Amino acid sequence: MIHQVLSSPIGIDKSKISIFSIWLVTISGIIGILLSKGDWFLPKTPFNLLMGAMLLYWNFPPKNGWKSVAVWSAAFLAGITAEALGVNFGLFFGDYHYGDNLGPKVLGVPLMIGINWVVLTFSTAYLSGRLMTNRHASALLGATMMVALDVLIEPLAPVFDFWHWDIGYAPLQNYVTWFVLAWLLQYLVQKEVPKQENRLPLHHFASQVAFFGIFFLLQYV
Repeated sequence: MIHQVLSSPIGIDKSKISIFSIWLVTISGIIGILLSKGDWFLPKTPFNLLMGAMLLYWNFPPKNGWKSVAVWSAAFLAGITAEALGVNFGLFFGDYHYGDNLGPKVLGVPLMIGINWVVLTFSTAYLSGRLMTNRHASALLGATMMVALDVLIEPLAPVFDFWHWDIGYAPLQNYVTWFVLAWLLQYLVQKEVPKQENRLPLHHFASQVAFFGIFFLLQYV
């Protein structure tokens, strides 16, 4: 009965509800952090990230069953593994450690970081696939979008107690490695990204750009 309601023409519009939810949380977070200096809102970041992941899953269930689950699980494990090697041995990205506002950690890496890798990879792969039909061009564009967002996030990460660089800023090595890993992930997931028309990935990515872009401007301009 529930499935019939959700899938029927008179049922709820998952895309519109999801987009509204994304922007509601994003705008509330911006206002709340500005008013409270983030004391209450920032520790809730894991719930925000998890909500974004659940909304994407609701709108885009795995199209190839267990094969899709395996691919996205591989993306999650790749992210967690790369971060664990980075945090514990200084490999790939440089010397850094995570703060407390991204939730529970395993081997020094918040589990939500792995989920965020999956969500960001999915959103950018979907968007780049809509803009570029060539797989090579699409993978390059998706990786570029991921790194562009990281450029906004990095200066704010220590301010929000997400992560901290030992030298006080993200080294060039971080961006180069991030691009290479993002590019490989784009190749991994492209065939598992549905082709259906849905604006949620665009709004999800745009909300991230808006959130960090606003605080970047307030902090450094």
